[in-house]
Amino acid sequence: MQGTTVKAKPFLKWAGGKTQLLDEIVSRLPLEMKEGKINRYIEPFVGSGAVMFELVQTYNIEDVFIYDINPELITVYQVVQKDVEPLIDRLSQLEEKFLSMEKDERKEMYYEIRDEFNQNLVNFHFDTYGDHKIERASQFIFLNKTCFNGLFRVNKKGEFNVPMGDYKNPTICDEENLRAASAVLQKVSIYQGDYKQSREFVRDKTFVYFDPPYRPLSASSSFTAYSKFDFTDENQKELAQYYRELDKQGAYLMLSNSDPKNTDPNDEFFDELYAEFHIERVAARRSINSKGNSRGAITEILVTNYLAQ
Repeated sequence: MQGTTVKAKPFLKWAGGKTQLLDEIVSRLPLEMKEGKINRYIEPFVGSGAVMFELVQTYNIEDVFIYDINPELITVYQVVQKDVEPLIDRLSQLEEKFLSMEKDERKEMYYEIRDEFNQNLVNFHFDTYGDHKIERASQFIFLNKTCFNGLFRVNKKGEFNVPMGDYKNPTICDEENLRAASAVLQKVSIYQGDYKQSREFVRDKTFVYFDPPYRPLSASSSFTAYSKFDFTDENQKELAQYYRELDKQGAYLMLSNSDPKNTDPNDEFFDELYAEFHIERVAARRSINSKGNSRGAITEILVTNYLAQ
């Protein structure tokens, strides 16, 4: 990327973020991507954007489109893209104040900002924030960097309800990376909405990477509430149908998800759902689990509609 010598990486912590799986994903990209024959990239569930940042900075992609249903997340992306310097100024103020405090004062500040964040929620669309976008984005990033495990979780009302984490000196304002991310995002079209809205940009030389909310491995490990809408098994089935429709349009597709066989060897949910495609199981590590001793090696699935070479 011109304008920066620093390689941008995700500026948010994110449950299910793909930084740890990047090597596995990159090694399975379509050969046409590596040969420069794919000129369009779409990510309908952008999350932390780890794959997007990697691909945009590595390959000669002309058009990039990212989506997410979460209006708060899209607000942050838009502010980093268009108003990174005032965002950095505000985050620097928050970081300086937070780090100068004792633990009890930090806790008070955290919950004050969380309460303010929740009091000013919009119902569905990020454009409602108007002139308050920079403050909104700074609160989101502050909470993300100081909450428990960087988890974005909301209740049915859409209110952010993650408790404060226990970090000695959290980096709330990573100026260098925010500027690098802003430089990358100059060539990215950012949309808030349902993943199906991405259809209008799909062409035959398009690569689409799906990273939906993962199907929980157990009732106690559900981290699918990135918005106030759950992502159920029925939603997974609808997504698989959309995947099949884009396959018929000639797009190159990859999808990641949890592997049910980690907890039930007989669970064929995804094997049956994507039976006509290529399914691989790759090693991963749990990034979020309430029980520390349960964070260990597991497998996740990668589904492609092409044979990786």
